[in-house]
Amino acid sequence: MTKRQVSARDVAELAGVSRTAVSRAFTPGASVSPETRQKIETAAETLGYQVNHLARGLITARTGLVALICAELNTPHRSALLAALSDRLQAAGKVGLLINTDRSDDSVARALRQAIAYRTDAAIVLSGMPGSSLAETCLRNGMRLVLINRDEERPGSLLIRVDDADAGRQAFAALTAAGCRRLALVNSLAGTASLEDRARGFSTAAAEAGVEIVETAVGQTSYQTGLDLGTRLLTRPAPPDGIFCTTDLLACGVMDAARTRLRLDVPGDVSVIGFDDIPQAGWESYALTTFRQPIDEIADAAVASLDTETDGTPQRVVLPTRLIWRASIRR
Repeated sequence: MTKRQVSARDVAELAGVSRTAVSRAFTPGASVSPETRQKIETAAETLGYQVNHLARGLITARTGLVALICAELNTPHRSALLAALSDRLQAAGKVGLLINTDRSDDSVARALRQAIAYRTDAAIVLSGMPGSSLAETCLRNGMRLVLINRDEERPGSLLIRVDDADAGRQAFAALTAAGCRRLALVNSLAGTASLEDRARGFSTAAAEAGVEIVETAVGQTSYQTGLDLGTRLLTRPAPPDGIFCTTDLLACGVMDAARTRLRLDVPGDVSVIGFDDIPQAGWESYALTTFRQPIDEIADAAVASLDTETDGTPQRVVLPTRLIWRASIRR
């Protein structure tokens, strides 16, 4: 037999107050006398009463639910960003609803439809890209849409980007300043806007300086890809002495290919720069020079936007990265 859930009416009867008084007591900012609040809280604790926010959301049209839509949850950078977003949402009195997807746009579209069905107030998209028509559906349903490191704007959305192209240019400048003359770029075939902009910034800076570089891109954005590409690059007849990797996972693989497989010195034989500043980058075994993603600033901007009104005009925030100098590059 299923036990009946304790209701606000039960609390009101035990406390000897009206049902409306109970509602005000659990509504932030609502007016209720200290004596009445104390009686209600005591009755609620006695009965084990919890506010049903979903039921309240049906009345107010605000559930406090925010969908977090992303893929590759096990990667260090993605885990750190999700943790920061979850912390900010909880501090703002909201609840994150995690929807795991692959990187395809179709998967993101299915996730967004789920979010609409569960009456989420907003969706923060970290992977893939929803179509314009689906973004308009979100807007019509009062759902705020935040796109992180995506490549296109959508109606009513906030697009938060990192200046990846500038980081690529800085990587080229840092390697050439370190005396590297044979440069290489290591990337995956993920094709995300962030990875492509980092690669484009690096190759454009090289072209402007009249420097030829070796560009490589295969497989997933993983340690194994970096290990394989590092082995391939560093066994060439004229191996690179400076490598920019579009993520730290790729860079860690490249460094292990150099040191463990080929017995090369980093940075004596080859300098390496990564991107993300994942925890492993700071480990003494890597001491990787890398660009730090502004994770806290991304999370702050995303959550701060959730309660703002929008007229349907897309908005954009571009945040800088910071080069963290460690021991994987000659200085």
